[in-house]
Formats: sequence, structure tokens, C-alpha cells
Amino acid sequence: MVAAVLAGGVMAAAGNTMPDGRPTPTGLEVPRWVSLKSSHVRARQGPGLDYPILWEYRAAGLPVQVIAETREWRKICDAQGSVSWIHRTVASGRRSVFNASAQEVMIHAGRTQASGVRARLQPRSIVSLDECEEGWCRVRARKTRGWVSQRAVFGAQERALCNAARPAGRGRT
Repeated sequence: MVAAVLAGGVMAAAGNTMPDGRPTPTGLEVPRWVSLKSSHVRARQGPGLDYPILWEYRAAGLPVQVIAETREWRKICDAQGSVSWIHRTVASGRRSVFNASAQEVMIHAGRTQASGVRARLQPRSIVSLDECEEGWCRVRARKTRGWVSQRAVFGAQERALCNAARPAGRGRT
């Protein structure tokens, strides 16, 4: 019985492929969301330390979308549509969302615009993401919990945001 369950897990992981059809080295979905572990993450032009550093991310918890991967490196897309490579050790599976707009995003008590406002997510702010359902995402920051519109934040989209074939460095404004 245990062998059958383990075999099923391996088979399910083997079904995850990159945009070019190759299986993912990790067995995880691509695209998928991760967050940056550190406030100093170097974005590189390619998957290796010998590639030039394009810029440095300075926001721990920033959500980025993995659009391709090697065993050690993740090709990511950020809120500005920029593509770069980061090492797997600076990415976390913990989910977060980012208010990339210049406007506050209301954090509601329920999954409707009509529900009370519990807090306001300031522009360029990051909060932890618990789950998304029916166009709303449950978020938390310290002791505050509530719901934001899935369209109002970066890090909750279900589709790939950048073309995995695009070279790193393109699209950054």
C-alpha cells in the first residue's frame, strides 16, 4: 500500500513540465509562486555564478513567479515584468502578495467589496498569503487577517506572467 502511494506521488510529480515540454528538475509546477528569503537577492543573467548580476532585489518576502528552472536555479518574473535567474536557496515556498499599485488595497473582513474594511495595504507593501478562492485571497500581516481582491495584488495570478523563452534582463523599467 505504501509503495503504491509513493509511486503515485512520483508519477504525479513527473507530470509537471516546463513551457518547452521538458520535465521540471524539482518535479514542481512551472509556473509557480515563491517569495524571496532575503533583502539582498542577486538577479543574474543566467543560471550560474559566472553570469553577470543584473540587479539586486532588496525586499524579503517579495513574491516572484518561477517560469523555468534548473536543478539549482530558478528563472523568475517579477512585478515589473522583469526576467532573471536566482539561486534556489534564496527562494521560499512561503506565499506572499505585493501591492504593486500606487493605490491602497482594502483588506476586507469577507470575500466581498461590501464587507467591512479591516486594514489597508499600502502601495509597495507585502503581506503573507494563505489561500485564494473565487477571486479573493486570504492574507495576514501580524495579527490582522482578511481578504483582498485577487486582481488587486501581485503574486496570486494563476497564469504565467512572463514568457519563459524571453532572455533575462528584458522588461525591467
